[in-house]
Amino acid sequence: MSKAALSGARSRARELIVQALYQLQLTGHSVNELVEQFQERPEYNRVDRPYFDEVIAAICANRATLESTIGKYIDRPLDQLDPVEFGILLLGVHELEAMPDVPFRVVINEAVNLAKRFGSVDGHKYINAVLDRAVPELRAAGAR
Repeated sequence: MSKAALSGARSRARELIVQALYQLQLTGHSVNELVEQFQERPEYNRVDRPYFDEVIAAICANRATLESTIGKYIDRPLDQLDPVEFGILLLGVHELEAMPDVPFRVVINEAVNLAKRFGSVDGHKYINAVLDRAVPELRAAGAR
């Protein structure tokens, strides 16, 4: 798979991850139920499947830690965040912390694009600001 094709498949995987995290917030399904449901969807065949499976499992396993980290960079309680934007922040903070091979600018750009597509009218501005504040602490100077 070419780099461009992999990039597109990864972006589509991020879309499904945000949808799965939104569903998780509404239903409380287990990670296994979520992965199984999303693997049955036709769009799953067009995403970076290993990335989707790995990231959704990691976010669910480390959700409390990710929430604590997000809490340091936001200006309101977590339960007041829009569920879509909260899912995007979970994904973005996870990528910043656990995936140093993904440039921080890519993480922020992808998160902003997800917020523009799925979030509230100006939610992308909030996502951008929160992740931008998190970068200096979550990324070593070499991974920036």
